Amino acid sequence: MTLQQLIVIAVLAFVLISLYFEFIGATFTFVLAVVVLGLTQVLTTKEILEGFSNEPMLLVIMLLLVGEVIRQTGAISGFFENMMNRARTTRGFIFKVLTPMAGVSAFINNTPLVAIMIPFVQSWTSKMRVPPSKLMIPLSIAIILGGNITLIGTSNNLIISSLIHDQKIIPGFETIGFFTFAWVGVPMLVIGIIYLMLFSDKLLPSREPAIERYATNQREYMVEAIIKPASHLIGQTIPESGLLNLKGLSLMEIHPHKPLTPSAAHLLTSSAPHLRIPSTDPIYQLSSGDTLIFTGDTNAISELIDHFDGLALVEVGHFDQKEHLEVVEVVVSHNSSLATNTVRDIKFRQRYGAVVLGIHRNGEKLVEKTADIRVRPGDVILLLADPGIRFRVEASGDFYHLQQVRKIQKRGKLKNFAILGGLLLVIGLSVFGVIKLIMGVTVYLMILLLSRIANPKEVFKSLDYNLGLIIVMTLALGTAMYKTGLAEKFAWSMIDLMRPFGLVGILAGLYFTTAIIAAYVNNKAAVTLVFPVALLTAHNLGLNPLPFALLTASASMGVYITPHGYQTNLMVYGPGGYKFKDFLPIGLPLSVINMVVTIGVLYFVYFR
Repeated sequence: MTLQQLIVIAVLAFVLISLYFEFIGATFTFVLAVVVLGLTQVLTTKEILEGFSNEPMLLVIMLLLVGEVIRQTGAISGFFENMMNRARTTRGFIFKVLTPMAGVSAFINNTPLVAIMIPFVQSWTSKMRVPPSKLMIPLSIAIILGGNITLIGTSNNLIISSLIHDQKIIPGFETIGFFTFAWVGVPMLVIGIIYLMLFSDKLLPSREPAIERYATNQREYMVEAIIKPASHLIGQTIPESGLLNLKGLSLMEIHPHKPLTPSAAHLLTSSAPHLRIPSTDPIYQLSSGDTLIFTGDTNAISELIDHFDGLALVEVGHFDQKEHLEVVEVVVSHNSSLATNTVRDIKFRQRYGAVVLGIHRNGEKLVEKTADIRVRPGDVILLLADPGIRFRVEASGDFYHLQQVRKIQKRGKLKNFAILGGLLLVIGLSVFGVIKLIMGVTVYLMILLLSRIANPKEVFKSLDYNLGLIIVMTLALGTAMYKTGLAEKFAWSMIDLMRPFGLVGILAGLYFTTAIIAAYVNNKAAVTLVFPVALLTAHNLGLNPLPFALLTASASMGVYITPHGYQTNLMVYGPGGYKFKDFLPIGLPLSVINMVVTIGVLYFVYFR
């Protein structure tokens, strides 16, 4: 073994150990490793920097920026809100929300997509009183499964494309198709979703995240909501409706929209059925226009604005078409000129561009309709308002701004169509060879930024430069393995070891090696280290190199047994309240399934 090979082995060992124990962070680990290879003259400066001109690597950066635009503008939020409001069980949520989301993840990089979806999952689990631990890991898995279908769905697929673009082992093998990954990706998506629907609820723990366990008590407000004309609640009794099980909200009573008939009133347990129906009444059937009186905490009420299908908060309907809204708390000042006036008389909409959602008065139960409540100094009022409400209320001298509870951003249908339709157009044109994908994405991104659909400063500020640097450094590591002959040595060792088991055995050996490194070290390190070995194995056996590249990609992404197996697992780790061991029961069977499906499909398609 040569000195340069020994140096590369020592550097690779350092990379694996550093990433496993998280000594200095992934980015610095890769940079330091490549710097050592440069100082020892294993790599030249040109070989180290070649990755910066790698086309697929630049495409990664462009797609991350596109994903950030979609996240910031909320272009797909309305789509998922509609899906989410139709789900009533965890199994229904997986089928109705996570399945279409997995389809979207084939065309949007999965990291920003998970960032978009975590608040939606938190909102739904809070509303339905389901522990978020039942859905956060399925969220990550569904995103990963969908991302494995296309070239741009995940950065790992793009890294494979980068490695193929730069490899010098097999002449003529320079590109990979947009949907080439779908041979394995589509079957695994179908199998994976069915697996999650059948087993995720049984295999995942019921656990609240730490932030929920230690959260302080919030103020409670009374709030009024009206049943919409086409609501699914119409005709249901109070127990059937699920309105008694909303987390953070308590149904107090119902004010019927229409007077009840004497026969219907006779059946009710309420002593004054024509005025108020108590929440304990088991017989009354909900009707369109009924007013529901809730008491609830700040967050629950703010989520009720747009996350419960079939209900509309009183007065909020006038704000439906506004793109930017805020939910804020204000306090009535001690010398307010509006004290003792009713909410109706104050005319919050005309004065402040706001509507009152609820009023909190030091634990006192307010039984009047919100519009009839007379405000007092010290009352805390929850408002839904246009941006700038803080300055308007403080300038009046009648209120003090307490806090912003939530910011709501909605995009018009035309803007959403421009964002999503433009992306699909670019992808379609590239698939049919009309334009190169990187040029199409670059032009599309420039149009979004120049038209101010997205804020250029905010988009570029959020760019994950570390990922781009890691990709460049991993390309340099791959070059070092090939240049020193170390990759070929590993390849022949793998062939000799697994030859008795035939081609399936060799594929299984490569898969298992990649999966172990991905699960316990880093999935990008797994791709970097195994790809040159896989390619040389194909070359030495005289076989098609494409399935070997696809195997490496699938193995690096199809490991679900650890939280640091992929970045989306780490993103849901905290919000789901998970422990390290929680990933193994649900992840191990799916990882084994992924291995069997990957090897089986690739063998059938390319070697049968």
